[in-house]
Amino acid sequence: MKSQIIIILTIIFFFSLQSFSNPIWGPTGHRTVGKIAEKHLKKKVKRKINKLLNGESLAFISTYADEIKSDRSYSEFYTWHYINFPFNTDYHDCKKNPKGDLATGIKTCIKVLKDKNSSQKDKVFYLKMLVHLIGDLHQPLHVGRGEDKGGNTIQVQWFKKGTNLHRVWDTNMIEEWNMSYIELANNTKNLSKQEIKNYQKGTIIDWIYDSQSLAKVVYASANSGDKLSYRYSYDHFGTVRNQLQKGGIRLAKILNDIFG
Repeated sequence: MKSQIIIILTIIFFFSLQSFSNPIWGPTGHRTVGKIAEKHLKKKVKRKINKLLNGESLAFISTYADEIKSDRSYSEFYTWHYINFPFNTDYHDCKKNPKGDLATGIKTCIKVLKDKNSSQKDKVFYLKMLVHLIGDLHQPLHVGRGEDKGGNTIQVQWFKKGTNLHRVWDTNMIEEWNMSYIELANNTKNLSKQEIKNYQKGTIIDWIYDSQSLAKVVYASANSGDKLSYRYSYDHFGTVRNQLQKGGIRLAKILNDIFG
């Protein structure tokens, strides 16, 4: 009986974590970010990454950080997928999650990858984490409000099926568009060199503020119980596409800095 109770509590604990840190963008979105990043890598950086990953692409390894959530030995990384601090405040002045957050997770990955003394195994692991986390950073509701778990508790309908606002932005809009990650990556906006540089300006915290500003728009776009469908996608899928492209361009900037 005691062992059964432990199993039940473990399952509840696991799914409560999953609901709080729901996988951003879903596999298609993450792979799109990875594929876009590859287009903006320097040639020598591509070679170094290809060697480190033994031929696996950024798109392929982009979902790794979600896949390991099923293994409790990686529980220390659960809180790295999101960051919650009050809107219109300074992140540096806010109370931090002692287990870490999206900002500290990204900075840790970069530190390990830049360290010449890091092992090959660690470099591979933290590169996989970094690719995923930069994707996470660009889904607005992963920089959302803690009280609603980044929109996970805001229940809505998507084409008459129950879901939540977080999942609409993670997966539902992308799935409804019905394009592969390669198709999405190959149909990004044509940007000038200056526009690309503008996206790449700033720090990780600046990019978090950027996503948080969009989170405000997302929260204002729907209320609990709303029935969302074509019109919502028409109004907001452009933002999704833009964030995927922005995430890929910024990921490439970080990787070029690390491996260049």
